[in-house]
Formats: sequence, C-alpha cells, structure tokens
Amino acid sequence: MTPASTDVGAQSLVPPDWDLPEVFRNRLGDRVGRQRAMVAEGNLLLVLHVPPKGEEPEREGRLFWRKSDGTWLANHDSRGLAALEEHFAIYHDRLEALDERENRATTAEEYFHILSELAPLVRSARHQHMAWQQARVEMGDARDVLNFRDLAYELERQGELLHTDAKNTLDFSIARRAEEQSKNAHRMAVSSHRLNVLVAFFFPIATLCGVFGTNLKHGLEEISWPLPFIAVVAAGLLLGAFLKILVTRDPSDMW
Repeated sequence: MTPASTDVGAQSLVPPDWDLPEVFRNRLGDRVGRQRAMVAEGNLLLVLHVPPKGEEPEREGRLFWRKSDGTWLANHDSRGLAALEEHFAIYHDRLEALDERENRATTAEEYFHILSELAPLVRSARHQHMAWQQARVEMGDARDVLNFRDLAYELERQGELLHTDAKNTLDFSIARRAEEQSKNAHRMAVSSHRLNVLVAFFFPIATLCGVFGTNLKHGLEEISWPLPFIAVVAAGLLLGAFLKILVTRDPSDMW
C-alpha cells in the first residue's frame, strides 16, 4: 500500500496551538496507527481511536494530552477533560445499545449482525485499555490516569462479556437447530424404512393380483350403488390413517 491513504495523518491531528514536546512529534507518523501512550518530561500523550462502527477499514484517531501540570487537552474538543470523559461515554453507550439488541435478538442472523458490530468495538476497547495501562505504569501516581485506566478495563470487560454471551447464544441456537434436524432426519429415515417394508411385503401379492386378477364373488354386487363404493373408500381412508400413525411414530415410543 502506498503512503497516500484515506487515513487522517497523526501529525495532522495535532492542533497548531499545541506546544507538544518535540519527542512526541517525532514519534507521530503519517498514520494514526495503533492506540498507544507516550510519556516525556511529565507530559502524557494518548493516541486513541474513536469507537468503531462495524468493520470500518480505517480508524479515526483522537489525541489527548495531559500536560505536566495535570490539565487535559483534546485535539477535537476544547473542553479537555470533559471531552475525554465523553470519549468513554461513547464506548459505554455503544455497548449498552448492543446489549439491548442482544437481549431482544431471537434469530441467528440477528446475533451474527450483533457480533459483527461488537468484535471491532471489543478489540478497540482492549487496545485502549493496553494504552491506558502503559500510561499508568509510566505516569506513576497520577490519580486521574489510574481512574481512567480502571474505566478502560471496565469497558473492555463489559465488551468481552457481551461478546461471549452473544457468541454462546448463537452457538447454542446453531447446535439446537442441528439437533432438531438430526432428529427429523432420523425420523424420516425410520418412516421411509417402514414404508419400504410395507411395499416389499405387499409387492408380490399386488403383482400376482395384477397379472391374474381377483374379481371374486363377494356379494357387494347386489347392494345398490353407491353404498359399496362409499364403504370401500371409508375403509381405505381409515386404514391409511392407521398406517400414517404407524410409520410416523417416534421410534423411542416403540415397544
């Protein structure tokens, strides 16, 4: 892939009025890259991703700068610390929305779409937690960094639990469908076997009757029409219903 891309370059994310330590600028490339933390001279720069929507090919970056005096700045919002809190709130709201969809889902297709949207969100939350953990280690006793690290872990954990629950439900649904289909296939095989046995049993006599004929005197010829015909049809239907019950009977109910 050539350097030219639709990615917003990491250098271009730095506001012109930010007086960043030069080491930070040197470590920012032409692409946003992975989520990470950089520490120098008491300053902390976090390169994070906007919560993704589905399998987006590119990731939109966000820069959060904690200055040596403890104040926060964000490259996309002048509110600084409030912008960082809102960044976490977006992750939380996305996970809550997917959780509600997972609770309402009833079909395998619905679970598939939920998992398709959830997977990149969980990956992003996991990598964000790793970045905050790196910041926590390098920033020592910075209480706000510690709290945000814990919040990042909670988001990662929430996403992983939701992903596991949705995947387990989908797997169970698939397994149950497979079991039902297996039972139906077995029942159809047993019914087919019974019908084949019946056909084999009556095939010789049916063939002989067809060749030699069986027009015997039975007395029904003297009864007025159409009573004999109706009686024969009714008897045939009753015998057919009996055979249907016999061949579709669950094998486990057989003696």
